[in-house]
Order: sequence, then structure tokens, then C-alpha cells
Amino acid sequence: MTDRIPATLIEGDGIGPEIMQATLAVLDALDAPFTWDRQAAGMAGVDAAGDPLPGATIDSIAHTGLALKGPLTTPVGGGFKSINVTLRQRFGLYANLRPTRTVVPGGRFDNVDLVVVRENIEGLYAAMEHYLPCGDDPRGLAYGAGFNSRAECRRIVRFAFEHAVANGRKKVTLVHKANILKILSGIFLEEGRKVAAEYEGRVAVDERIVDACAMQLVIAPQSYDVIVTTNLFGDILSDLAAGLVGGLGMAPGANIGEKAAIFEAVHGSAPDIAGQGIANPLALLMAASLMLAHVGRQDLATRLDSGIDKVIRKDGLRTRDLGGQVNTHELTAALVQAVS
Repeated sequence: MTDRIPATLIEGDGIGPEIMQATLAVLDALDAPFTWDRQAAGMAGVDAAGDPLPGATIDSIAHTGLALKGPLTTPVGGGFKSINVTLRQRFGLYANLRPTRTVVPGGRFDNVDLVVVRENIEGLYAAMEHYLPCGDDPRGLAYGAGFNSRAECRRIVRFAFEHAVANGRKKVTLVHKANILKILSGIFLEEGRKVAAEYEGRVAVDERIVDACAMQLVIAPQSYDVIVTTNLFGDILSDLAAGLVGGLGMAPGANIGEKAAIFEAVHGSAPDIAGQGIANPLALLMAASLMLAHVGRQDLATRLDSGIDKVIRKDGLRTRDLGGQVNTHELTAALVQAVS
């Protein structure tokens, strides 16, 4: 139980260093077993090595097979490709795990507890985009293509069912748009049904068209347990789910492949509040909890989750984005005390 586990640490951009410092303080209080190899990516990678994804960072993740990552800045509409997408494709991180549960009481819903499992490397995020001529404009038409393979559809649905079995969850919902995208989304539904049949009697299954799922999530999220879907739909629905429990400041993410796993806060780098000491570190802390569970330290993950619940629910300490007044340092100190 005292063996150290090598892991790559990427602080990130904007508020990344602040929330990472808070997370490491809490992990230290837990005596978490990680030995960190600090690397840079995003704008910090550009500043440090002239590259948003330096070779040293790639080599580190390839060596450790495990990383904790803060938010990275990706230019909108130009500049370099999303580092998150690049990392997922490079390391085959096919499964994006986005748990959502109510921690802050008194909101619109007080008993949300669901997981979105998102296929992470195919679909419309494969970045197969091109300009084509239209009229007199040589770039007058934008063309984007996506793809879903039967093999990846089977793999992500099986991941969702195995997650449900391992965590005592009762139902998996296959979310699709096969009524319109009869081939691109239809292949997911076809393979999902085949995999679901293997779990008959152990895990219930139902199906939802993605737009109906979005509507039902904001009416009765308690009707969902595990949602599994393709890349774009999963990205949208997981952020929607985060909005049910307080926003992206409460949204951890795990990107899992066969040889590597990267855990992250899925929110942005928030450069407008960087350096002010008011950032909410909970999403990254919850990602660290997923990381602990992934390496077999569920005992520490449970302590961390319980500490968060105590500080937020019982003690009522919250950062400004959650309707409170405490700063990052004050919340961190309370969390350190709660898990110690």
C-alpha cells in the first residue's frame, strides 16, 4: 500500500496552476501514492518549449501511463488543434467518463447521480474538416466529416456496461440520433443493442434519441443512471449534466485507454480570473478522486469524496461560482482538514 505510482502532472493554463496547487495540497493530506513528473502543455507548453504539446510531455505520459491535467487554453477558430483531442487520439483514450452528482444542496435538483460515458476518438471530432469553393469564394463552403466504427461502438458500450456492473449501477441508456443519421448513428445503436444483450438480467437498458434525452435531463435527471453515446453527443450532454449540479466547476473527467489514462477538470482555463485566488478547485479534486479509484485506491477516493461533501454540504463553504464567498485558499484549507 506504500508503493509509489509515477504520474505525469500538467498544471495547465489560466487558473490551472492555482487549482492544481490546491489539489496537490489535499492529495498530500491524504498521503496519495503518486510521484509527480511535472510537464507543460497548452500555452504553458508554448511558453516553455515553443510547442503546445512538447515531446517531453508526450514521452512522460507514454512512460507513466497516468496523468492529472489542469485546463488548457485552445484558440477559437484558429491557432493549434485542441490538445485534449490530440492527447485522446495519440494515446487511444477511447472512453471519456463524466460522473455528475449533486454536491451543492438547494439547487434545482438535489439528488442527481449519473454518469455520461462518451466515445472519445471517433465521430465528428475526428477533425476531418475542409474548405471547398462556393461561387466566387474558394473557401465559401465548410465541409466536415465524421465516422463511427463498429469496433469502437462495441468497445465504448461494453465499457459503459462494465462500469455499471463494477459500480452497482442499474441501467444504461443508449443515446443516439439514428432516426435521422441512419448510418452514422445507426451503427452505434446496432452495436449497442448487441452488447446490451450480453448483460441481460444484470443491467437494464433503454434507448433515447439525443434531443429527447437533453429535454428529459433538465426535467427529470433522476431517471438516468449511465448514459453512453458517441463523441459529439457525449460532449454536449455531459456539459448539460454538469449544469444540473452547479456548472463545470463541479465536472471531473477521466479519459481512459488500454495503455494510459488522463484525469482532468473539464472546464476552461478562465484567464479572466487567473491569479485572483477565487478559482474553484473541486472539478480537479473530483478528477483526482477518479484517478485514485483507477489505480486501486478506492479507500482514498472515498475519503476525498466524503471530505468534499462535508465541506460543501455540511459546513457550507463554497467559492463564488457556487454562490459562496470563500476563496481558493480557504476552501483548500478546509478540505485538507476534512480529509486529514
